Amino acid sequence: QVQLEESGGGSVQAGGSLRLSCAASGLTFSSYVMGWFRQAPGKEREFVALIFRTGGTAFYADSVKGRFTISRDNAKNTVYLQMNGLKPEDTAVYSCAVGKGGGPDYRYSDAYDYWGQGTQVTVSS
Repeated sequence: QVQLEESGGGSVQAGGSLRLSCAASGLTFSSYVMGWFRQAPGKEREFVALIFRTGGTAFYADSVKGRFTISRDNAKNTVYLQMNGLKPEDTAVYSCAVGKGGGPDYRYSDAYDYWGQGTQVTVSS
């Protein structure tokens, strides 16, 4: 079965950096779009970033563009989220997800089949 395990979350001060990792198993990793989403307390889950199969194309939410970078290592079945210039409003549980074949729009959570349990990111001011 498909399993996703996130790591790398933690607590940082505003302006700091974190690198999240998501290790996948039980699937042909290189065949799937991978996404990162986040959910803050009392808020809906929101799209953060996605990366296509070869890693050559990525998209970001406007709120993180220029600060976050998504990447993947298909040899290690792992997707990463490098987060720089963190802000208190980035505080959330971050989850990775495996995209469904055909999407259609990978900015929305219903385009994803499998989800990790999430890792907490807390940014203090």
